[in-house]
Amino acid sequence: MTDTTGSTRPLLVTGGTGTLGSLVVPLLREAGVPVRVLSRNPRPDADGVTHVRGDLLRDEGLDGALEGVETVLHLAGGPKDDDVAARNLVRAAKAAGVRHLVLISVIGADTVPLGWFRTKLEAERAVSGSGLPWTTLRAAQFHELALTVAEKLAKLPVVPVPGGVRWQPVDSREVAARLVELALGKPAGLVPDLAGPDVRTLGDLSRDYLRARGKRRLMMPVRMPGKAGRAYRAGENLSLDGAVLGERTWEAFLAERLAS
Repeated sequence: MTDTTGSTRPLLVTGGTGTLGSLVVPLLREAGVPVRVLSRNPRPDADGVTHVRGDLLRDEGLDGALEGVETVLHLAGGPKDDDVAARNLVRAAKAAGVRHLVLISVIGADTVPLGWFRTKLEAERAVSGSGLPWTTLRAAQFHELALTVAEKLAKLPVVPVPGGVRWQPVDSREVAARLVELALGKPAGLVPDLAGPDVRTLGDLSRDYLRARGKRRLMMPVRMPGKAGRAYRAGENLSLDGAVLGERTWEAFLAERLAS
């Protein structure tokens, strides 16, 4: 994997200590790229990775973090206010003269009528409307999220199964590799979605987890109401045409994770 820009300037990663960021940063270092990680809490520097303190939501420390940076990989996200974080980052990136802003988003950002998806869409719009060269990758839910959901549901005496709700879970390592490829390449706008190789219902995910754990639970079909329910039943959170499909399956991930 080669940095096509040939630049020795640091690449700034937001969310560099999260599930995705902890996979992306080592890949960037393997490619010989110096990495600067934006973090709300101070951390020790090591092996070509420096940590700078900053807060995207409060718009604190961003100007200093972006000094001398040409490429930004924006991975930071949370249950709310991703749009606020993106707008603050865009402001600072424009002031710093950033030449490439790469964003991770979610499949269904423009079709699923839920608050988190809407904030992701607004974050996309902040980046695409910034005037900066940009790349956005929409990915499906990670296997780690599917596992978290399955674990929580398995603690209930009866597992609810929302009818018609399907996911296309993708391996976070494959998403990380794709993001590094995009960050080291030229700005490409909205690129093809990245989804997992299989479409699974939430019932499938729960059953697979219970079976792997040797547990049994009653499962009760429930109907997800409203516009969000209709969107999920219509598969608007999926990418069935034109997506890049990962190779690692949910079953392979689950077997590896539960064996560790």
